[in-house]
Amino acid sequence: QVQLVESGGGLVQAGGSLRLSCAASGSIFSINDMGWYRQAPGKQRELVAAVTAGGSTNYVDSVKGRFTISRDNAKNTRYLQMNSLKPEDTAVYYCNARGFDYSGAYYNYWGQGTQVTVSS
Repeated sequence: QVQLVESGGGLVQAGGSLRLSCAASGSIFSINDMGWYRQAPGKQRELVAAVTAGGSTNYVDSVKGRFTISRDNAKNTRYLQMNSLKPEDTAVYYCNARGFDYSGAYYNYWGQGTQVTVSS
């Protein structure tokens, strides 16, 4: 079992910043990739940013230049620094981690979600 604990969501005015954190714990042998998705009301869940074990990053076009994903491998933690926030960034943000546990089984886990609300 792998557990993901998210923190850092909240309410911020447009142009402001927030930092999300996601800490993974449990039977983690490896983390192949870990990142953040978001889902706004009435919309599909979309990838926001992710980082692979090799350090490659991927961002949705709408956040490029504003959001930065980073990692602390020693803590199995990923961070999402969100700057210049816009009302359209309002959504529930979910952490996702994929990799292998100590039994050799592949895992794909989601965090509980954290609300980010950007007021205009």
